[in-house]
Amino acid sequence: MLPALLLVAVLAVLTVFQIALVFGAPLGRFTFGGRYPGALPTGLRVAAGLSIAVYALMATLALDRAGVIAVYPEGASRIGMWVVFGFLVLNMIPNAFSPSRSERLVMTPLLVVMSVLALLVALG
Repeated sequence: MLPALLLVAVLAVLTVFQIALVFGAPLGRFTFGGRYPGALPTGLRVAAGLSIAVYALMATLALDRAGVIAVYPEGASRIGMWVVFGFLVLNMIPNAFSPSRSERLVMTPLLVVMSVLALLVALG
């Protein structure tokens, strides 16, 4: 259960980050390759908002898989967590090679931690 709770905690922090991006915080250097080091343009703010929904899905899958909540059909959270794990691992690649030093130094290690936690939840 601990890996699921830790993953949800990291997702909560990322949700706050995405909300800040949506409302125009000058944090663009940490995302989208750092192309917009200040506030993101409108289209990317919408994308940041959509990320919040993805994080919510990931969190509910992790909590369901850990037995904290029961919202998905039998087996769905097991499969879903493997998808989450794969998604996180694949997202490490562009982050690791991002032209943005801030994104490489912050988001890549964060994705490594999240991937390990997702793997532990999936194996649960």
